[in-house]
Amino acid sequence: MKRLFSILVIATVMAIGNFQATAAPVQLLSATITTTVVQEATEEATASSTDEGSPSFHQELKKRFIEGGPGFMGIVLLCLILGLAIAIERIIFLNLSTTNTKKLQQNVEEALNSGGVEAAKEVCRNTKGPVASIYYQGLDRADESVDAAEKAVVAYGGVQMGQLEKNVSWVSLFIALAPMLGFMGTVIGMIQAFDKIEAAGDMQPSLVAGGIKVALLTTVFGLVVAIILQIFYNYIVAKIDSIVNDMEDASITLIDMLVAYKNKK
Repeated sequence: MKRLFSILVIATVMAIGNFQATAAPVQLLSATITTTVVQEATEEATASSTDEGSPSFHQELKKRFIEGGPGFMGIVLLCLILGLAIAIERIIFLNLSTTNTKKLQQNVEEALNSGGVEAAKEVCRNTKGPVASIYYQGLDRADESVDAAEKAVVAYGGVQMGQLEKNVSWVSLFIALAPMLGFMGTVIGMIQAFDKIEAAGDMQPSLVAGGIKVALLTTVFGLVVAIILQIFYNYIVAKIDSIVNDMEDASITLIDMLVAYKNKK
């Protein structure tokens, strides 16, 4: 912005410089402003070259990872990759399993009252998610009795809950394993530092600096992995609880609809 303003001032001053009465002062002012613009451009170029010389975040992360040692750092990275893969798969599955329960209840009730059990089952077949599956299982036993439908809903609800919680325990395992591996790297790094002190027979900071750095880096990376996976794990658990609550509410509503349908017949 300053540079643009300076250029505009130069152009204006040069136009005014055509007047003979102010020719000398205008030339002096023009030269001064031009010098200022050149100095600003030089400073900006110097600053940009200095920024290019500093390492980026990716380079710094790669450097610290190598300094932490490929052994434990590689295992911690593997925990992060596997944990994220399972977490992302569960999040996609849970989002696809989420349905508009109120709209489904309304559609099933309208189909049940207008076309009977088969029409209501057709609505459930055309709807994805565990709630629709529970509705279908209950309606499939509706011709027997309300108690049979309720037992089918409860039994199939347990099956659907198992599908929702599938592989979630692996994420919790990686959450616990990552910081434990980091702490193990810390202990090993401290042992290596004391081994160097014992071999040298002297307490020098340069001897213990490497071991302590390895210890701290493995701990940091292990904690970072655990924090990242913990966020995904909490989201998954909250999503599962929400779907399970919808399943329980839908089960109660389905039994009420079947009782009302039986009474009309």
